[in-house]
Amino acid sequence: MRIPFTKMQGLGNDFMVIDMISNPVLLTREQVRQLADRHFGVGFDQLLLVEPPASPEVDFQYRIFNADGTEVEHCGNGARCFAVFVHDKGLTGKNPVRVGTLNGELVLTLTGNNQVTVNMGVPRLRPADIPFHAPQQAPLYKRNIGTGNLKHEVEFAALSLGNPHAVLKVDDVAAAEVGEIGRELGSHPHFTEGVNVGFMQVVDRGRIRLRVYERGSGETLACGTGACAAVVAGCLEGLLDDTVRVTLNGGDLIVNWAGGDEPVMMSGPASTVFEGSIQV
Repeated sequence: MRIPFTKMQGLGNDFMVIDMISNPVLLTREQVRQLADRHFGVGFDQLLLVEPPASPEVDFQYRIFNADGTEVEHCGNGARCFAVFVHDKGLTGKNPVRVGTLNGELVLTLTGNNQVTVNMGVPRLRPADIPFHAPQQAPLYKRNIGTGNLKHEVEFAALSLGNPHAVLKVDDVAAAEVGEIGRELGSHPHFTEGVNVGFMQVVDRGRIRLRVYERGSGETLACGTGACAAVVAGCLEGLLDDTVRVTLNGGDLIVNWAGGDEPVMMSGPASTVFEGSIQV
């Protein structure tokens, strides 16, 4: 079969987007991995599927698959691309757009010039809701990673924004051991569904630098949910104000969180790179 697709990016976090309403296809995990290959396929951090709504409360279903073929609950940069895609393709004229995900509903608002604000929902802090094995909720957690003489302890905040995140504070994000720590903490057995690992450098109360190692994809140029998780973690520690500019390797996002049971709001760009089709 031949699949039409759109290649999109949000701050360099890149996606293959398929309209499953006009061209429904069934992809296996192995086929997703083949499509993700940057040498033999399309190449992407995540595959985004636009599907018909599963309930009358939403306009579409939004499904996300990592480059390794695993389905995940949420992707903030992908959500912005999703909003631009359904408008550009004429699938809806609504603004905002409501979409259903594995973990609930998202509200996506286009604000002009391919800028999108996403209501990311209320952060979940209880270990069982992340999910994370811990005897009780705490501001920070400590776990050992590595083996033998290389075993060492890391300290991090843990929370969920529809998908699990661990956030570590670092003095210099450029020098952080993102690959090594990201792989080991990301697959720690206490995170029963794996975890995205963020490395946050606080510049001042209104700005942080961030790198994220995403489960199933490795380090990406940007991670929307990771940016939101880092801001929530910094706010809970009293390090940040309620509106923060998050500088990632792919560019900047603006994240706002008023605290408590208020939702996290994320704003940033999304754009189309090219259109194509591929034989699977």
